[in-house]
Amino acid sequence: MSEYYLLENTDASFDDVKHILYSGEKYIVFNLNESKEDSSFYKLYSYSKERFPEKIFDSAEALEEYLAEHPENTEDVIKEIPFSEFKLNSDGLIPCIAQDYESGEVLMMAYMNEESYNKTLETGLMTYWSRSRQKLWTKGEESGHFQKMISLTIDCDKDTILAKVDQTGPACHTGNPTCFFTPLAIKDNSGDAKSKDIYHVLKEVYDVIADRKVNPREGSYTNYLFDNGIDKILKKVGEECTEIVIAAKNPDSGEIKYEMADFLYHAMVLMVEKGVTWEEIAEELANRE
Repeated sequence: MSEYYLLENTDASFDDVKHILYSGEKYIVFNLNESKEDSSFYKLYSYSKERFPEKIFDSAEALEEYLAEHPENTEDVIKEIPFSEFKLNSDGLIPCIAQDYESGEVLMMAYMNEESYNKTLETGLMTYWSRSRQKLWTKGEESGHFQKMISLTIDCDKDTILAKVDQTGPACHTGNPTCFFTPLAIKDNSGDAKSKDIYHVLKEVYDVIADRKVNPREGSYTNYLFDNGIDKILKKVGEECTEIVIAAKNPDSGEIKYEMADFLYHAMVLMVEKGVTWEEIAEELANRE
């Protein structure tokens, strides 16, 4: 029988479901024995199944049937090189660099010993060795900002690990998305150029909007929208949709690019207001055929 989390709390929310999965559980089985189809718990199951079709099941039997049909999901960790072959420092540790698996952004660096390395493989959550506290620590165990392991790769000298991770929330304890945010040197001002990569642009704009909601700034149009509430935000989203339609009738593509940018900005304000992230949008799109 495969390991899974049995959800019996009828007061659970979708946030609870996500937290369980992001905490390292591979599967959730809903106990629907006494739940009617019109109950909130059954609706939560249906929505969760729609969002995580390969993670959510209505019975242990359904999970086992799924795994029997998809044997590739029963073991997804490959250990090609044993830890004993790694080149460790004088403290018996190896540095590990965490990188966002989607954007490629370097998030942080920490150290691993053999115990933390094995626990990472076992749980699927990045676990490190704290030199200051002399103990294991799973990233996010206190903040909730977990790092789900996507892959581990070792360099040619076998003395540094690169971890590609799915980061929940900011990686840095300061609240910054990455620990590497303090510039030391910029050659020829090349670092001043803004990235035009779509993921970086959308994420940066989203982060600014989210920051405005938490830290309002006088005279900010974004704060004007938040202050006027959901109806105002929805009105602007609707207006921008209409302007896209009008711009699309214009043979000049410049106008529609401008209106699409306006729409995406207001859509992101709506996303922040409703607590929806780009990661969730990407996940939803990836689950569609």
